[in-house]
Amino acid sequence: MTATTGGAARRVVPTIGEYLRRYLPPLAVFILGIVLWQIIYTSEGFFRPIPTPTEIADATVREWALLSRSAVATIIEALGGLAIGTTAGLVVGFLTARWAIARDILLPLAIGASTIPIIAVAPILNNWFGVLNPMSKMMMAALLVFFPVVINVTRGLVEVSPGQLELMRSYAADDGTVLRKVRVPNMLPFFFTALKVGTTLAFIGAIVGEFFGGTSEVLGRIVLQKISGGQFDVAWSAIILGAAAAMAAYLVVTLVERWMIPWYTHLHDEPR
Repeated sequence: MTATTGGAARRVVPTIGEYLRRYLPPLAVFILGIVLWQIIYTSEGFFRPIPTPTEIADATVREWALLSRSAVATIIEALGGLAIGTTAGLVVGFLTARWAIARDILLPLAIGASTIPIIAVAPILNNWFGVLNPMSKMMMAALLVFFPVVINVTRGLVEVSPGQLELMRSYAADDGTVLRKVRVPNMLPFFFTALKVGTTLAFIGAIVGEFFGGTSEVLGRIVLQKISGGQFDVAWSAIILGAAAAMAAYLVVTLVERWMIPWYTHLHDEPR
C-alpha cells in the first residue's frame, strides 16, 4: 500500500494482516487439497492412480540420499541452461533491436529453433555432447529459454514511448544515452517476465533431456527407472522435488525483479 504526503507517494510496508489476506486463502486451499488427497486415496476400494502424500513423504525420507544427489545434478543442468539461454537471448535481442538486418536474419532463426520438438532435439544434442555430459541437458534447457528471452527483450527495447524518445532528442542525447536511460529501463519488465517463464522451462528442458539418456543419478532418470520398477512413490517424490526446485528458482527471480525494478513491481502491487 502507499500513503501520500505533501503530494508525493511513499511506499508503506504491508502489515501482517495484509500478508495474511493475500497468502492465507491459497495456502488454505493447498492444505485442504493435500488433506482431501490423503483421505480419499486411502478410502477402501478407491482407485489410486498416484500414491498418497504420506507414501510420497515416506519415500522421500527413505531415498533422500539418492534423491538429494539427483536433485542437485538436475538443478545444475537447469540453471546452466538458464544462464546459457538467457545470455544468448540477450545478445540476439539487443542485436535485433539495434539493426533491422539483424532482425531479419536472427528472428526467423529464433522462431524456427523454438518450433523444433524436444524429442527430436534431445538425441541430436546427446550425439553432439555425449549422453553422459551434462552440457547436452543444459543445451536442451537453453533452447527452451532462448526464444522467450529474445522476443521479450526485443519488444522491450523497441516498444518505447515516442514521447520519451522525443524528449531525449530535445536534450541532444546520443543513441548510447537513449539506450541506457530509456530503452533498457523499458526493457527490464519484459526481460524479467521472460526470465520467470524461462526458469520453469529450463527445469522442464533439463528433466525431459534426461529421459533420453544420462547418468542414473538425475531426477529424469529416477522417474523413468522407478516407474518401470513399480516404485511410484519414489518417482513422484522425484517429480515433486523437481517442481519445488523450479518454484524456488522462480521465487528468486521474482525477488531480484523487486530489487532491480521496485518502481514497476510496486506499481503493479497496488490494489485496483
